[in-house]
Amino acid sequence: MPRSQKIKPFLWFDNNLEEAIAFYKTVFPEVGVHSINPMMGEFSIFGQEFLALNGGPQFPFTEAVSFFITCADQKEIDYYWNALTEGGSEGRCGWLKDKFGLSWQVVPAELGAHIGNPDPEKSAYAMNAMMQMNKFVIADLYSVTD
Repeated sequence: MPRSQKIKPFLWFDNNLEEAIAFYKTVFPEVGVHSINPMMGEFSIFGQEFLALNGGPQFPFTEAVSFFITCADQKEIDYYWNALTEGGSEGRCGWLKDKFGLSWQVVPAELGAHIGNPDPEKSAYAMNAMMQMNKFVIADLYSVTD
């Protein structure tokens, strides 16, 4: 695969880059490792290219940057949520941190349709439901009138 993205996320790992790439290979079905050495690596997930550094503990990941996973259904949400929170931590509204501290958002593809529903009651219901969730449960975004 030619590496041609003009802009690529550059990730600073705490000297565990190889372990992280090995982990992501178990989570995502499409991971490519383009180069890796003790200091740096290039890899892709679903075609999204990443550059990474074994930089040490000086600059840990924060929620200010996260990677958004659009999920087709509840089964996919459950899979990514469970895989990525193993050894990591749960957050609100689909946010989580994996065991390396990298933030991800595991979100149903239909979320925008729920919170942007032209019916203000349905939209408010979905927004309120979302604010109460850690992992998204798609069925809980529907109001009783849906």
